[in-house]
Amino acid sequence: MFKNKWKWAFFLLVGFLVAFVLVMVFLIFQPVEQTSSKVSENRKEVPFKVTTKKDDLTELINYYLEKEGLTGPVHYEVNLTNEVELYGTLPIFNTNIQMKLTFEPTALDNGDLLLKQKEISIGQLPLPVSYIMSFIENQYKMPGWVDIQPDEEQIYVHLTELKVNNGLKVEVTDFDLVNDHIQFDLLLPTEQ
Repeated sequence: MFKNKWKWAFFLLVGFLVAFVLVMVFLIFQPVEQTSSKVSENRKEVPFKVTTKKDDLTELINYYLEKEGLTGPVHYEVNLTNEVELYGTLPIFNTNIQMKLTFEPTALDNGDLLLKQKEISIGQLPLPVSYIMSFIENQYKMPGWVDIQPDEEQIYVHLTELKVNNGLKVEVTDFDLVNDHIQFDLLLPTEQ
């Protein structure tokens, strides 16, 4: 009888081990459960939100102007304070006169940026704003997506037309300089 108990215990243990191995083999060969992603197959672009500060964007804008050689023969730079400030020089009567144009930025619903002319400073010369903006349009080298509109006294920045590598598009969603909150959507294409 004592001999029979050990025999049954041995076969019971072997049975558990065989069952364990069979269950493990069964589980290993089962397909992995995959959750479906909620990505729409119809989306042509995936948006990424980018938030920045005016000091960082000022540095980026001026770096871009230098790198692309957009300052041309007349040097100018942009400074973001509570407004958009454009500093440059005007050659008048064989003299370079410092100028400063101040703009009020507005983020448009289509992702572009509108800079409405607010103030102009050119020494003590009383020159009409439309004349200065026409001069800037003709003398300063600007990117193709920047449209100077002297008659409306504004600059329309077509950010949606900005060409970036790999088809990346840029849209401005918030341009609040007073609260130092600037936000863009970077739209990455999902198809080539």
